[in-house]
Amino acid sequence: MTQRDMAGYLGVTTVTMRNWRRDKPHLYEIVIKGFAYDEAVKVAKENYEKLKQVSQSIEEKKQ
Repeated sequence: MTQRDMAGYLGVTTVTMRNWRRDKPHLYEIVIKGFAYDEAVKVAKENYEKLKQVSQSIEEKKQ
């Protein structure tokens, strides 16, 4: 996700994001980690669904 995307999602400008990065590094870090967390959860859900399908496929073949 680009800085522009993050700014749009948060309802701020890209200038605000740059200012946070420079003037409020802890806030900027929290924001970036929040977006990284959301992405990690999304990937984990996708992997879970793939594994669930594989497991179901194996079970069907056993029968």
